[in-house]
Amino acid sequence: MTAPTTLLAIFGLVITVILMVRGFKGGIFYGMILTVIAGLLFGLIDRPDRVVDSVQSLAPTFGQAFMFDWSTVDIWTLVIVILTFLFVDFFDTAGTLYAVANQAGFVKDNKLPRAGKALLADSTATSIGAVLGTSTTTAYIESSSGVAAGGRTGFTSVVTAGLFLVALFFSPLLTVVTNQVTAPALIVVGILMASAIRLIEWDKFEIAVPAFLTVLAMPLTYSIATGIAIGFIFYPITMICKGKAKEIHPIMYVLFIIFVLYFMFAPK
Repeated sequence: MTAPTTLLAIFGLVITVILMVRGFKGGIFYGMILTVIAGLLFGLIDRPDRVVDSVQSLAPTFGQAFMFDWSTVDIWTLVIVILTFLFVDFFDTAGTLYAVANQAGFVKDNKLPRAGKALLADSTATSIGAVLGTSTTTAYIESSSGVAAGGRTGFTSVVTAGLFLVALFFSPLLTVVTNQVTAPALIVVGILMASAIRLIEWDKFEIAVPAFLTVLAMPLTYSIATGIAIGFIFYPITMICKGKAKEIHPIMYVLFIIFVLYFMFAPK
């Protein structure tokens, strides 16, 4: 707690919370800006050597996902790896989309309208990003900050994409956005997402157990998908023991088997 960088993150959290409580639109963004300024003034963030730079070439990474010797690849190992990425990405994305949409007020009767189109956009971006050599371009929980600022339509995402395009030319300037700057924003996002916990039926132990383990496992394993997987394993167990096996959707039994096998045989 006495480390200067930790104190910078705490300063950013306090400022961001004050702005959010006072109802400032874009409070999270302004909190990050003020944290950057404080970090620069106290020498906790290195000043960028320049503001604008040329866009880096994609040549070193473009198509590298396909550049390997197939003769040295064990096909079954490759299948396991592909399925692992499939399950992790799918449930990570599904959990994120539902959580963000629920915060935005789009979820009706526990259903996400046009979920197929959202998943198609996400999977397309993931595939294209992999070919380009980027990290996974999937839905991120940080989108909650945009919802908190008032973003509700697809135009919000279009504007964000346009700003990312412009940011390509300002990559040196963005080096000032360190972990200490983004930490307060992520903490506030966590607070916003935690509001959905009130909807869990805590008085029903068979519901509370898988829900609690899901919530607990996500931060401890650094994976939304792993948390969901653990919840999907415990939910059928608790419901069957409670005598509510008929209330479980057949897909849940399939997922139970898949995730048990995943934890048993997935590459470590």
